[in-house]
Amino acid sequence: MRCLQGGTDALLDTPAGAEASLLVTMKRPATLAAPDTDLEHDAAALHAAVSDLVRVYQFRDRDRICCHDISVTQCYALEAVAEHGPLRLGALAERMFLDKSTTSRVVATLVRKGYLSQTADAADARATAIAVTKTGRQLYTRITRDLVAQQHDVLQDLDPVVRDGVVEVIRRLAAAAEKRFMSGVSVGASCGPSADASCCDPDE
Repeated sequence: MRCLQGGTDALLDTPAGAEASLLVTMKRPATLAAPDTDLEHDAAALHAAVSDLVRVYQFRDRDRICCHDISVTQCYALEAVAEHGPLRLGALAERMFLDKSTTSRVVATLVRKGYLSQTADAADARATAIAVTKTGRQLYTRITRDLVAQQHDVLQDLDPVVRDGVVEVIRRLAAAAEKRFMSGVSVGASCGPSADASCCDPDE
């Protein structure tokens, strides 16, 4: 028979051979891509490094910002409005990755303390515009100056090239993390239906 004399190519020339080849292909286990061990190692190292950095800076924020009569979350809101305001409540909530209800309570506290103001939005009378007051601007400047001075102390022993590299890497990581974890994701706790999400509530 020609299909046997011609080898594998000849076998595939017959309907029966093609069917047999298809069966063999279907039964052959798929080749799994080998895990990128370097990437896995780097991901674990990044997790450890970022955890350490976040832990230290969270302590710094609580230690330094709370000395200025506002909480860390209130400081983030004040910063967002000072740099990008006036803002509507929804826009501020998006910038802070909080829901509107929580953001509203944060804003109300800052308004009560005299750091923010709420007035009718010029473009839509049904909405309100959140702006920083003169006192709020002064507080924002004072806090920023204090935190930048601490960053100066952190960076002063590093080579200028290393400093530039650190800033660029952190910017790129922040952008990548926001794209991966934040963009297009609804704000609020995402711990799962059986988890206690109360621990995810920010300080107000």
